[in-house]
Amino acid sequence: MAIHFIASHGDDGAVSAKRIADEFRIPPERLAKILQQLAKKKLITSHNGPKGGYVLTRRPGAITVGQVVRALEGPLSVVSCMTEHDDCPQFARCNLRGPVQKIQASITHVLDSMTLAELAAAPTVVPVPPLAAIR
Repeated sequence: MAIHFIASHGDDGAVSAKRIADEFRIPPERLAKILQQLAKKKLITSHNGPKGGYVLTRRPGAITVGQVVRALEGPLSVVSCMTEHDDCPQFARCNLRGPVQKIQASITHVLDSMTLAELAAAPTVVPVPPLAAIR
């Protein structure tokens, strides 16, 4: 939410951590850690001074949701047992690995193809099919 807020208010200049914390009622200490992680991955940068705060390092269309999620959460993984180096005793005969890899690839594709610019755009309502239609 913090980087989305920065992207949405980028035309106003740097966005202060206090403004973000107040807007989303995030404890300042927790927000500081989030902003540090985003800065460490070079997605945002800070500016000091009376009009200081945080700005994106690139335009919103050049930063993907996948980059943000990986910066905050680490590598994306549906399950932890998908590599040959895993110590799962069922790895060699697991018949779920293929389908789970497809799910993982789809999630990664969606996150890596969606940008902050898309998130900052006017919200659109996506129709959700009823559960009975998903079967």
